Order: sequence, then structure tokens, then C-alpha cells
Amino acid sequence: MSEAGQDVTELVEASEPVAEVDETVVSEVELDEVEVQGESDSGDVPVGDESDDDSDDDEESDDDSDEESGDEDDDADGGDDEASGPSAGRSRGSRSRSRVALLEREGEVAADFLERLLDIADLDGDIEVDIDGDRAAVSIVDSEEGRVPRRLVGPDGKVLDALQELTRLAVQTATGERSRLMLDVAGFRADRRTALVTLAQEAIAEVRASGVARALDNMSAFERKVVHDEVTAAGLVSESEGVEPHRHIVISPA
Repeated sequence: MSEAGQDVTELVEASEPVAEVDETVVSEVELDEVEVQGESDSGDVPVGDESDDDSDDDEESDDDSDEESGDEDDDADGGDDEASGPSAGRSRGSRSRSRVALLEREGEVAADFLERLLDIADLDGDIEVDIDGDRAAVSIVDSEEGRVPRRLVGPDGKVLDALQELTRLAVQTATGERSRLMLDVAGFRADRRTALVTLAQEAIAEVRASGVARALDNMSAFERKVVHDEVTAAGLVSESEGVEPHRHIVISPA
């Protein structure tokens, strides 16, 4: 195992773990650490499980939306104490503040981890932290000292995906919670999002005009989520089909 690989593994382990962590979380951490070590020995980027995780994220986004809708319906149909009144507003506000605090914590842990990782690799870059919807969003951007190496993105963003999973692992180790944090490097995902919105809008216009469903090319979970959101906003229907790495979106008339 290389010295750099050992440093990264120790860095993940040192990410301020909580006092008690669920045994499932520990098992996932140990499994991912083995993958990190194997990557260091082979020289390959650990992206073998990324497609499965992306698929989970893609489906999880839909599940989260359903669960949130269900919670709101339950509140509306439930007892008077939860459905209305100042106490209900305070309860929802408390949950919202708690969620924001957790996302802010995720961003802080991720930023600290990435800063130390850049130091170990002797790479330039500044860290920016934000909250995007229901996820922490962290970006590595060019600094005054120099540009972020584009090799951290890799072909089709595969290195970026692997780095994102490693960062999520560090956050999970520190918080005890599964993280859905999104990582960007040098604006790669932001640029890709812009291109995907244009692609989705063109496909939406075509489906509306023809009344025939259209299948798009294979996409990652991040890319599919962008397209799903655009199709939903347009009032059409979209579904993910296939199995990674051939999972794609089919857009259909409403």
C-alpha cells in the first residue's frame, strides 16, 4: 500500500467519529476502506460500486419526494394537535432547522477532509460550501495559488464520482449518518448541469410535438436527477430504465 493511500485511509478514520455508530455504518466504512486500499495498490480509481450508489441516489430522490409528500398528507389528515396551530408550525420549523444544521455540519466535515486531502497530495484549490435543496454541496475551485488539477474530474467525471464517495464516507464516519452530499470540482458538474437542462428542454419539445416517447442516452444518477427535475417542471413524465452503466431516461407525454 502506498504512503499516500495510507494517509488517505488514516484521514477517513480520523474524521471525528461519533461516540456510537450503528454496526451497519461500521461495516460500510470497513468495506469502503478496503476498496480505498485496493485502489492504492492497483493504481485504479475505486469507481466499481459508484454505479450502484448512483442508482440508489436516483431512486432515493424519488423515494424521498414520496416520503415527504406522505408526511405532509399525514399531517394534514392527522389529529388537530399536529395538523394546525402554532405548535405544528414550531414542530416543522424545529425539524427544518435541525436538518439545515446537519447539512451545515456535513459541509464543514467535508471541507476539512478535502482540505487535508489536497495538502497530502500537494494540490492547489479552495473549498466552497453551500446547501443545494436537501443536500450539502461542496466545490473545489481554483485558488490564487493555482488551478485545481482537472485530473480530479477524470474521464466522464469518474474520478470526481470516486472522490465524492470518499468524501461521503468521511462525513458518515464523523456524523454517523449516511450522506448524500454533492461534490463538484472546477465547475464540472455545474457546466454539465447547464448542458443537461438544454438537452432535456430539446427532448421535451420533441415529445410534445410528436406525442411519442423518447429515450435519452445513458446517464449517471446526477445527470438523471437533473433531467427528471426539468421534465417534471414541464409537466411531462420521465422514468429511468435499464441497469447501470446502461441506465437511461425515457420521456413520455403526460
